[in-house]
Amino acid sequence: MATDDTILNHMKMEIPVDEESLLLNPDSSVGLVIIDVVNGFCTVGSGNMVLISNHAHQVFVILLDSYHTFKKSFCPFLILQAPTKPNEQISKMVEESAWLAREFCDRKWPVFAFLDSHHPDVPEIPYPPHCIIGTQEAELVPALQWLESEDGATLMRKDCINGFVGAMEKDGSNVFVDWVKEKQIKVIVVVGICTDICVFDFVATVLSARNHSILPPLEDVIVYSRGCATYDLPLHVAKDIKGAQAHPQEMMHHVGLYMAKGRGAKVVSEVSFDP
Repeated sequence: MATDDTILNHMKMEIPVDEESLLLNPDSSVGLVIIDVVNGFCTVGSGNMVLISNHAHQVFVILLDSYHTFKKSFCPFLILQAPTKPNEQISKMVEESAWLAREFCDRKWPVFAFLDSHHPDVPEIPYPPHCIIGTQEAELVPALQWLESEDGATLMRKDCINGFVGAMEKDGSNVFVDWVKEKQIKVIVVVGICTDICVFDFVATVLSARNHSILPPLEDVIVYSRGCATYDLPLHVAKDIKGAQAHPQEMMHHVGLYMAKGRGAKVVSEVSFDP
């Protein structure tokens, strides 16, 4: 019987993602976009949907007693389990995102950070209540909290999976589009969580907007693979949960990168700066 690693390696052979190296310089006209690197998704013990590791597997933690109005029909992933240790892929994503943010801000280059934030009475089906406004879930992880006082950083709370949609204002304007135009950004580097959900949705929409001349002068969308992560719900766990979809972490991370590249994004595994 094939192991998970064997299946993953076969998938990577069948649908490879050729990753490049990225060298940035003062003439790059580049901006950094950070997606949902908040406690509710990344900090063990801090969120209603915090992604944790339980032995060899990572699961959602759903604290039902925190939300008396919670409806099980909204939640395909329902597991009560105490956290044990951080997830390696997510920890690396946080580390790389924080490093890039510091490099950009030290160079006075623009940074745009989306923070997943929701009202408790407005569900985001199929997910349970999460990242509720006013709680620590909806705040940046400790490694990025300094961005709140950084002049070169724009922070945007979003209440939907797709950050581009979440940036729409009632008057028809779009905060992200305005940022790109104001800063005259030609290239964006995207990091965050989850690779195949919020990151991919944003990247695909931005590429479509670029193709329809909605985002001048934007030319390139670059996904930094080591700065992205997703969650893990193995098949043997998911099959015992009514309505759950299996979501193997390494596979879905790869699929997210593959789909982004297929839409026209560049995927890189290394980022460096000159000088």
